[in-house]
Amino acid sequence: MSLLDPQWLGYVAATLTTASFVPQAWQTFRSTDLAGISLSMYSAFTLGVGLWLLYGLALGQWPIIVANAVTLGLAGTILLRTWRARRRALAAIRTGC
Repeated sequence: MSLLDPQWLGYVAATLTTASFVPQAWQTFRSTDLAGISLSMYSAFTLGVGLWLLYGLALGQWPIIVANAVTLGLAGTILLRTWRARRRALAAIRTGC
């Protein structure tokens, strides 16, 4: 693969967009206050990333596959932690704790 190969553009774009999720995932692990995270946005985004992953697999395009596999893990983790936090908060309200 030469430096002029357009696949390099795919690798750079994949690296940057995937790396952009690391700070949010890190903050999600460090904080218990997840009120500012939109469950609907992360649900739609996670589904979309999963579909991009399937698309990349169908085409055999490694930049798409790797980037979306990592992003799916990060976005899925944020979604799951936020959903669990909201569920715990609702349970606490219902029980009065």
